[in-house]
Amino acid sequence: MNDIIKEKKFVLKKSLIVLMAVACGVCVANLYYVQPLESQIANTFHVSQNLAGIAATVTQIGYASGLLFIVPLGDMCERRSLILRMLVLVILSLISASFSANYLLMLVSMFAIGLTTIVPQLIVPYAAHLSPNGKQGKVIGDIMSGLLIGILLSRTFSGIIGSIFNWRIVYTFAAMFIAILFVFILKLFPKDEPKEEIFYGKLLKSMPDLIKNQVTLREAAVNGFFMFASFSIFWTSLIFLLETPAYGMGTMEAGLFGLFGVTGALAAPLIGKNADKKSPRFTVGIGVILSSTAYICFLVFGYHIWGLMLGAIILDLGNQCGQVSNQARVQLLKDETRSRNNTVFMFSYFVGGAVGSFFGTLCWQNFGWYGVCGVGLIFQSLAIIAHFLIYRR
Repeated sequence: MNDIIKEKKFVLKKSLIVLMAVACGVCVANLYYVQPLESQIANTFHVSQNLAGIAATVTQIGYASGLLFIVPLGDMCERRSLILRMLVLVILSLISASFSANYLLMLVSMFAIGLTTIVPQLIVPYAAHLSPNGKQGKVIGDIMSGLLIGILLSRTFSGIIGSIFNWRIVYTFAAMFIAILFVFILKLFPKDEPKEEIFYGKLLKSMPDLIKNQVTLREAAVNGFFMFASFSIFWTSLIFLLETPAYGMGTMEAGLFGLFGVTGALAAPLIGKNADKKSPRFTVGIGVILSSTAYICFLVFGYHIWGLMLGAIILDLGNQCGQVSNQARVQLLKDETRSRNNTVFMFSYFVGGAVGSFFGTLCWQNFGWYGVCGVGLIFQSLAIIAHFLIYRR
């Protein structure tokens, strides 16, 4: 055990929090550009919509792999240097996607994008470590607002740029954004030495014990799995619904739908404050209820444009409640294991996203919109059972 644990002297300024929020948003957007572009990609490589939907699933599988094998390095490496190295790899992966010659290379590139776009999950423990005691929830809420805005506007951006130019240009622009971000982080992020000396093998082997000994971590991981699965089911399937004769819309309109979810992003700081004042678990419960309500709205009013808009707002707000509050709970556990605890939570979270993307596409192909709503409600029902029954205090 390293005895050289220093007191935190660095003051986390508002300007740095804003930069962290922007960094999270710009990076996480890479995972979601593909969703409104699935039809274009299918046409480019002459594959079915079902196969095109696999691109989103592969990206999230790559992200889950990065969470499992790369994010824990935050507990043993200097985080700023690690973040900068990952940004270089992200740029290369985005360029590879943009110039993919066939669908197999496209899928490999999408996996690489997911694998390397784990920078937000290095930043969150970094920010929590630098935050004053009792303010972690608020800081995480501020940063997560940037992350969710990135998720939502990524679809808007890729939908508009994809409809004006094509899907390849979207990934070219994305590589340029990351390059600009690299410069800002290089100049403005402070160095942050790890809390303890530990080897990589021991780092990975320690995670099962963290899961075994921390019931809060287990609860957050289970909740995040179910809630992000239902979130991904909707956003992966939306483009297919909008292209039906019932709507007659396309890539641009699917992207513009992301704007309706910005409500959830703007509410993130308020959610973080409530998590600090009451309890993060209380706001997680609110998120579960909101997300379930959204799917009832989709089921009943999904073929009315106002129903889709209202449901998208409620779903994004519910998902934000869950993620911000769960991450606040996880970051309050242990300072020296912040990155590993975040790895466990976010790995489960994005495995849920990959599962949701897969089932969303599968149910659309076989059962249409009502199949999508049905599987979404199943995942939300499991989230309700886990939160209010299995892990009831």
